[in-house]
Amino acid sequence: MTKTKSYNKNIKQLPLIKWMKETFWHYPDRLLAIKVTFAMMMIVIPFLITRNPFIGVTLSLGTIAAALSETDDHPKGRIISLGITLLCFFIASVSVELLRPYPVFFALGMVTSTILFIIIGGIDERFKGITFGAILIGIYTMLGSSLSTYWYEQPLFLCMGALAYGIFSWILLLIHPYRLLEEQLARGYRALAKYMEMKSALFPGDNENIEKIVNELAQQNILVVIALERCKNVLQSYTNSVKDQQTIKPYLYRFVLLQSLHERAAASHEQYTLLIGDINNGPMLQGIGQMLHQLSRACKNMSNSLLSGNPYQHPSSLDWIIGVLKDQRRKHPQFHDHPLSLLIHSLIQSHFSLQNIEYNKDIVVLPNLYKKKVNAWEKIKKQLSFRHPRLRYAIRLSTCFLIGYILIQTFTIPKGEWIILTSLFVCQPSYSETRQRLFQRIFGTLLGVIIGVTISQLMPTLQGQILTLLAANYAFFLWLKRRYSRSVIFITIFVISAFNLISGMGEEVMGARILDTLIGATLAILSVRFLWPDWQKDRLPILLSTAMRRNNLYYKAIVKAYHMCELNETSYAKARQRAHMADNALTQAWQGMKLEPNSSKEKQKYAFRLTYLNHALVSYLSAFGSHRHTPTHFSEQESWAYLKIGEELDKISKLDMANASDLPVIKFKQFLDELTTELEVCEKGSKRQKLVILYNIAQVIYQILVTTKRLVKED
Repeated sequence: MTKTKSYNKNIKQLPLIKWMKETFWHYPDRLLAIKVTFAMMMIVIPFLITRNPFIGVTLSLGTIAAALSETDDHPKGRIISLGITLLCFFIASVSVELLRPYPVFFALGMVTSTILFIIIGGIDERFKGITFGAILIGIYTMLGSSLSTYWYEQPLFLCMGALAYGIFSWILLLIHPYRLLEEQLARGYRALAKYMEMKSALFPGDNENIEKIVNELAQQNILVVIALERCKNVLQSYTNSVKDQQTIKPYLYRFVLLQSLHERAAASHEQYTLLIGDINNGPMLQGIGQMLHQLSRACKNMSNSLLSGNPYQHPSSLDWIIGVLKDQRRKHPQFHDHPLSLLIHSLIQSHFSLQNIEYNKDIVVLPNLYKKKVNAWEKIKKQLSFRHPRLRYAIRLSTCFLIGYILIQTFTIPKGEWIILTSLFVCQPSYSETRQRLFQRIFGTLLGVIIGVTISQLMPTLQGQILTLLAANYAFFLWLKRRYSRSVIFITIFVISAFNLISGMGEEVMGARILDTLIGATLAILSVRFLWPDWQKDRLPILLSTAMRRNNLYYKAIVKAYHMCELNETSYAKARQRAHMADNALTQAWQGMKLEPNSSKEKQKYAFRLTYLNHALVSYLSAFGSHRHTPTHFSEQESWAYLKIGEELDKISKLDMANASDLPVIKFKQFLDELTTELEVCEKGSKRQKLVILYNIAQVIYQILVTTKRLVKED
């Protein structure tokens, strides 16, 4: 055993292994890109060298489709997903080959299968990736049908490429089975680090820029919440598959810690704009800003630790900053009465949680993340309503495919299948997403053609084209999740190299590719613009109603936690996560409105304001919830306040926010005035600080009601 450990240690110290770890292993996007490229290289190069370019390129397309369809599952789940993927790929490819000679039946099959695949993809994230890959494989088969001799060639080679990549990726996962958990948790800590870094700009902040910073925080919060949801899904996959649950506990603890750090980071204890003007608060505000900056650095260190396997290094500067804040405390004899004391206490708790991570993980009670069995048929039936956005998206996309196919058949457009391929990538569920993809796709294609043609002129040899093909594939996957427009550049270069290898006509077909891209992108934007568009301005009241319901449930979970009558941290975390997801939906609606053609500046202003206010409300709720573990005896004023807020929130959450007459603005203003009076007579101390948080919650709710009423009247 000692010899084996010594051997493994020596292997890890080899210069090449160290370089590969530092270059790829510590960076998930690079690791995915090199993994796909290496798998492609191993199966493609032999056929290219032996002058079988059609087989080699077809195998490479199967590899790309498999990588795009890959699911974040435990190795057991991954092998099941691979089997389902290959079955879907084979059915899609064979259907194209057999129906292609019969245009009417082909069009009918294409429309039906597209709708069916998208609806099945709505069951969960696993099926979403697989069904997208199946549609993509069908289009790849269309692109290569004129080059194949027998109907079974493409289905066979595409599936072989997908199988080769799937097995290679699965073996790598078996070697390090918890890599997926480490990657998702690392992404979560990295996203939270950026959130903390952005929030540090508020301490001390500029009153004129506070709204802008808060809305930027709301946008970054989207990425944090998405990362948390992905972490939870991967953890559920592993907890459902692993017999020895002890192996999951270290990752589950880091997930719970990430949730806790996010709640404290998102918390707002005071209206900090009121404190900036006081010179005496300057040093403490600067100290808080520095503490958030260093906590951001700590989260980055945690992310690096998860990816590298090295021990977590806690920033020593945090102890120094806390020492400075303690000096400030000595200068304020009544520091526990200071409005910033609860915030500082919360940040110190985050510091201690990270500093004592190895000690804490043995004593924290971890939640149960076993996933409930989902009734797939119920999810499918829910999507079959015409009001459901996924069915509308399926109809739009299939309409784009149908019109594109009619154009190909009518005008005999060369390589017209790219029209359908472009529509697949550009057409998104919302107008704003589609418009973004439109410009990214066109710009990326044009630039890719220029660069690709230049490279093919400089490197016309077989070796040069193979090198360009593999390098373009690597760059495509490297940028795919970070910058879509750049990934389009490299997939266009990949296509030029592929056609140069097959027929030596890479440059000649680029004119057709540009034309087809423009047609496909135009079809996508027109379908989303005119076929039952889901304008964000119309959805705003519905999203706000959902947000208020979920904020209400989050508030109830906090109150139960304070009274210790609800000890289930899983249900608490679920209520909190759902409130953040509703907040994200509001933020995305505001972002979408900025790109919509019929959205007035006045409505955008209201949407901006509601996004700001709802994020502030969730932040105040987070502040209230972040102290739920602190032993608390509520004063009479606090008990009255939180019960009254609960009653009012309960009423508001049941209202239709699109009906201005239903909104109890005057009645809620009376309650807010009563709460103001209670706050004025309340003695200073920690009790008053919690009452201030409750007051801030109530005040933001009132401002949301007022702004919503103005928005509804504007309509």
